[in-house]
Amino acid sequence: MRNRDFAGTPVGAVGLGCMGMSWAYSESERDDEASVALIREALDLGVTFLDTAQPYGDGHNESLVGRALAGRRGEAVVATKTGLVVEDLATRRIGRRGTPEHVKASAEESLRRLGTDVIDLYYLHRVDPAVPLADTWGAMAELVAEGKVRHLGLSEVGVAQAAEAHAIHPVAAVQSELSLWTRDAMGAPGGVAGTLPGETGASADGPGDVVGWCAANGAVFVPFSPLGRGFLTGTVTGTDFEDTDFRGGNPRFQEEALKANLRIVDVVKAVAARRGATPAQVAIAWTLAQGDHVIPIPGTKKSRYLRDNAGAADLDLTAADLAELDGVPAAVGDRY
Repeated sequence: MRNRDFAGTPVGAVGLGCMGMSWAYSESERDDEASVALIREALDLGVTFLDTAQPYGDGHNESLVGRALAGRRGEAVVATKTGLVVEDLATRRIGRRGTPEHVKASAEESLRRLGTDVIDLYYLHRVDPAVPLADTWGAMAELVAEGKVRHLGLSEVGVAQAAEAHAIHPVAAVQSELSLWTRDAMGAPGGVAGTLPGETGASADGPGDVVGWCAANGAVFVPFSPLGRGFLTGTVTGTDFEDTDFRGGNPRFQEEALKANLRIVDVVKAVAARRGATPAQVAIAWTLAQGDHVIPIPGTKKSRYLRDNAGAADLDLTAADLAELDGVPAAVGDRY
């Protein structure tokens, strides 16, 4: 696989989001042993940029990643997050907590679950409106000084928040949703930054061109859900999700919205057919084409999809391909 640079370290151009191995998507299919094997297979393929977080199964996902990396820790760049807490695991209700005390305590918990002595990339999962960003970010910077964290990142922030944090301690990465049907982080009109399903105490502001800000300030931009929660693969054609799959309540996956949004998939399929690629590869390659500083993290629980996603790193879309994809209609329905 081709590599891209993260803070001076080469990583696979396509990373791996591990969240779905623990919660939010078809939880009846959860298989820890298979997920451990999948993460190790990812390393074999050169997929070395791994993403997890404490709320994903209330610590389960971090422990899972830690198990998978036993004996192979040096092969991966591992990102995890602070700033969100699970208030009710059964309903996946979460809240924001950005106090310095929480930042420090949660880092220790993450280190223990991951089975490591240093976190490569520590994100602030969401800015807590009740705590000054300077206080939260300052506590995270102290973890870098203590050698417990290598680099700091932000998730789902706007340009103003990224700049505020960067003035205190360098922002190495910003993670936000970006795909052919979600372009808020590129400054698309009407976007908001930050709110999660089931979240309490949230506030949101328009993000602005965060992708451009990252390029100008030496930070990596990390798109999550580059496949539109599976929709852009062309395999999601109905609204019959199991109760544990949060897409069942997602506005874009309701029947009328889904039918309208298939217009986007039709374009992706057409480009894929022309290029001898899969729709998933085209969708991921589109995010890669937004800049050499972009490292998408599609998630999966299945080996065949892992290999399919990894193949996007070697797909070079033409100017004509990109123009066609850039012209897809806006998605119908809010993203959450």
